[in-house]
Amino acid sequence: MAKVEMKQPIVDEIKKYAAEAKSVVLVDYRGLTVAEDTALRKELRDAGIVYKVYKNTFMKRAFEGTDFAQLDQLLDGPSAIAFSMDDVTAPARILSKAAKTMNALEFKGAVVEGTFYDVKGVEALAAIPSRDELISKLLGSLQSPITNMARVLNQIAEKNGAVAE
Repeated sequence: MAKVEMKQPIVDEIKKYAAEAKSVVLVDYRGLTVAEDTALRKELRDAGIVYKVYKNTFMKRAFEGTDFAQLDQLLDGPSAIAFSMDDVTAPARILSKAAKTMNALEFKGAVVEGTFYDVKGVEALAAIPSRDELISKLLGSLQSPITNMARVLNQIAEKNGAVAE
């Protein structure tokens, strides 16, 4: 079997993930311990994020002609990549949280819905709450005025009831 034939399934796998991904975050994982890497992989997997280490040349080949080709300039040295199919900010958020205790983990960049983000941009993405958190905050803010209005109406009703007696 030729070398190209052996490499093509890996390139195809990367292409498949890239085609489905809403966001991709690239990190330098040099210096992570096995325990740290295992914990990080589990947390990402539990969040539905695909986290893999591929050769840079395979990623470059897979990203040709896609928005993710913007990451080519960062594909130097060891690189791990996180693909998110649903929550666009989840990889940045989880990796940022991990980087606080795993000093060796460093952002390289990201592409989210076609837009390239440098390290500072990825850190800003990481600060955005998840969709579920945003929805619960919205519901909480909508519920508060309704609860207050119900309380006031109840007090009026109680006051009027006391007057009627």
